[in-house]
Amino acid sequence: MAKAYLQITMYVSNNNRPAAAGVYNKYKQPFLDEIKGAVSKDLLIRDEDVQVLHGFNSVEEANAYLKTDLFNNDVVKELSPLFDKAPEIKIYAVA
Repeated sequence: MAKAYLQITMYVSNNNRPAAAGVYNKYKQPFLDEIKGAVSKDLLIRDEDVQVLHGFNSVEEANAYLKTDLFNNDVVKELSPLFDKAPEIKIYAVA
């Protein structure tokens, strides 16, 4: 069970959502297999935005993921052209 969550809210037009979902699917398993403390990854879709909710064992591990090559060189690089505006990134501890 996750003890911390990294929530990334992305603003992606309907036309770009299939491509964004493709990036999510492409990197879900590498995230779970390679990132220290990763326990879950879910795609949440609403009319106004798309969110990826990453579960971790700790807040520190969630913060560390934001500095990894997987996040910066792969995920961000592929998603950035799809954004209508900058994403919002929040980290939560589970009480």
